[in-house]
Amino acid sequence: MTQISAPSRLRSVDLLRGIACVLMAIDHVRVYSGLPAGGATAGIFFTRWITHFVAPAFCLFAGTGAFFHGRTLGDMRALSRFLLTRGAILVVLELTLIRLTWTFNVRFDEYNLGGVIWMLGICMMLMSALVRFTPTTVGIVGIAIMALQQLVGLIGFAIPESAPALLHSLLKILYLGGQFSFGEHGPPMAILFVIVPWIGVMAAGYGFGLILTRDDESRRRLCMRIGLGATAAFLVIAGALVAFTDGGSEAPPALFRLLGQQKYPASQLFLLMTLGPTIALIPWAERVQGWFADAMTTFGLVPLFYYLLHIPTIHVAAMIVSLIRTGAVTPWLVGNFPLRPSQQAEGYQWPLWMLYVVWACVLPLLYVGCRCYARYKAEHPRGIASYV
Repeated sequence: MTQISAPSRLRSVDLLRGIACVLMAIDHVRVYSGLPAGGATAGIFFTRWITHFVAPAFCLFAGTGAFFHGRTLGDMRALSRFLLTRGAILVVLELTLIRLTWTFNVRFDEYNLGGVIWMLGICMMLMSALVRFTPTTVGIVGIAIMALQQLVGLIGFAIPESAPALLHSLLKILYLGGQFSFGEHGPPMAILFVIVPWIGVMAAGYGFGLILTRDDESRRRLCMRIGLGATAAFLVIAGALVAFTDGGSEAPPALFRLLGQQKYPASQLFLLMTLGPTIALIPWAERVQGWFADAMTTFGLVPLFYYLLHIPTIHVAAMIVSLIRTGAVTPWLVGNFPLRPSQQAEGYQWPLWMLYVVWACVLPLLYVGCRCYARYKAEHPRGIASYV
């Protein structure tokens, strides 16, 4: 097993990021299983809900990673160039390789997706300007963006329909989401992850790096206070909304309404619900040992490599499942994922237990690949390895 020699505060970030990687695979197996993103049954609902922690953890710790990378470089201009370059690489990867592995087709004129890697890339490019300020300032700006995100929506809705198409497209990228085309006859683009409030999460993560530089006792105490405080705020506010809002006779159970917070764009309650427990787990992540911690840390050391590897691995696994179940690869599996579930063949959906069996089968394959690449990255820290 690869030994991790990083300080406990950094190892904890890698470990929690690795857990996020593993949870992300559940949701992406779910996409290829044909099961809905949430549903009336507890199994499907919580299968989706547990994966809500992934994007917030990735975004927060991307900011924290930038903070520590800046300390290693000792030069904010170098950090700014790094973030700008890496962000641009992520955007290009989302629109090319990642789009290809999601779909296994090259019909770029029909479908393109602004997913989580697109969002992280653009946020890093914006962070390349923000890191010229102090971490405290960047952190405060990040919290303000998360808290006041609806102001961007109000500006967007105030823009008249007669405004230039480019302006409407930019607003969709920034906050509103939706679809647009690159030019009058250009390829379509569907925005799943907008930039606000996620740039706020990444900026807050950058400022959060200051807390992780404190001594052990102070760091762990602050992480618990912040994490449990955010979680408590979520339970009080969301619980009150559920208690005093009439959901109607066909409303889902109260627990589902409590936990089913808006992800696109991520509401303040969604961020409190996910970031609070994530931060509160940092003291635990600093202390946990054994094979589980080592495996999760291995994933967390190479999150982008993991992302690039896990989608085609899961996609191929889904095709194998289709061959076993039906004797053929359903055309839906080489169609335009993940926004066109209506094109599924009737009866294609897997039972929930099969989703978890496939997930458990692909994780060892992903671990072997990530372990090899983590060793390579440790031996070659410069060059392209520093960006992937």
